[in-house]
Amino acid sequence: MIFKLVGKHQHYDWGGEHFIPNWLKLTEAEAKPYAEYWLGAHRSAPSMIEFEGQWLALDRVIDKAPKLLGEQSRSQFGDELPFLLKILDVKKPLSIQLHPTKKEAEYGFEREEAQGIALDAPNRTYKDRNHKPEMMIALSDFWLLHGFRSLTETIAELKQRPSLMSLAQALEHRGLPSVYAEVMQAEQAQLADWLLPIIAEQKTAYQQGKLKPDNPDYWVLYTMEAMAIDVQNLDAGLLSFYLFNIVHLKKGEGIYQGAGLPHAYLRGQNIELMAASDNVIRGGLTPKYVNIPALLHTIDYREITPKIIEEYQGDEPLYLYPTPEAQDFALQRFGFKPFDEEQFVATSAAILLVMSGSLYIDLGEDSIHLAQGEAVFISADTQVDIIGETDGYAVIATLP
Repeated sequence: MIFKLVGKHQHYDWGGEHFIPNWLKLTEAEAKPYAEYWLGAHRSAPSMIEFEGQWLALDRVIDKAPKLLGEQSRSQFGDELPFLLKILDVKKPLSIQLHPTKKEAEYGFEREEAQGIALDAPNRTYKDRNHKPEMMIALSDFWLLHGFRSLTETIAELKQRPSLMSLAQALEHRGLPSVYAEVMQAEQAQLADWLLPIIAEQKTAYQQGKLKPDNPDYWVLYTMEAMAIDVQNLDAGLLSFYLFNIVHLKKGEGIYQGAGLPHAYLRGQNIELMAASDNVIRGGLTPKYVNIPALLHTIDYREITPKIIEEYQGDEPLYLYPTPEAQDFALQRFGFKPFDEEQFVATSAAILLVMSGSLYIDLGEDSIHLAQGEAVFISADTQVDIIGETDGYAVIATLP
């Protein structure tokens, strides 16, 4: 069974105003940021499917007909769609954040439930019982922070800045967990000692466009400007630019981020696919609730060498992006040209989203026409016959 699918918008402050409305060709966009477009059955913002002329919430439909998910999905993940597909437009840097493991999410959710913290309360950290590994594919030049860089590189970077020399020496003698905990719990006076000399020295170069995005100083000044951070109220998250890998993805490239790995999206647009969760533990650079104890308890201190998912440039119509650690989701790219015909078999529930161009899904006596930004929900054990109308491509979210 195949159903037309319409997602939900998320109007977070860090989003841009134009990319998502223009991509979706909205005729009546609201005058507010369009940060994310969700396609899935997460309880907080379920997509709507068209069924017999009515639009119904996908989570409610799955509640009544869980067989749509397929036996494999139900045996692994229960009667919930296990993944969530998103389009993001990152205009301002997101918070320094990480996501809990499944066990930590279950424990944290039950604890906050017992404490009587409402799901929509500003001080709520665990919105559900699920973990949230995630992958992304860049739709533009995209910058992000991704895990701790090697200790050797970090110490060398810090030693280039006199005001951060004490941090370099502390790392050499005490190690990363102790020093990072000190940084994230530092008072304003200490943050000022570390950061204000750098800000004063680099401000003119930044304003003149002489700092490059591979320089941590650039992101300190950029973030302060984008988020209107005052020098009298510095954020500990600004030190993350000296401790984490600064990653630049070109359009078509991607990356995978597992539980506990600290990260932050900084600028650009992307496709994101993740386990169906909204659990975010934040550590700074956000007006939202920051939970430093949870961050320090969960964070993965391993030194990370980013593993870039390369842009696919082959000729095969269907291509599976490599994410060997992911169990909750898989992403395929389907490229098409006019009159191309391809068959896709959904062994578990899937979501197909047209990223560019247009296509037809052949239903025998009828067909579904999908243009850029349009999507369908495909139930398990369904064979999909796809016919290209123009040049373009779609992505298909499903299980591995």
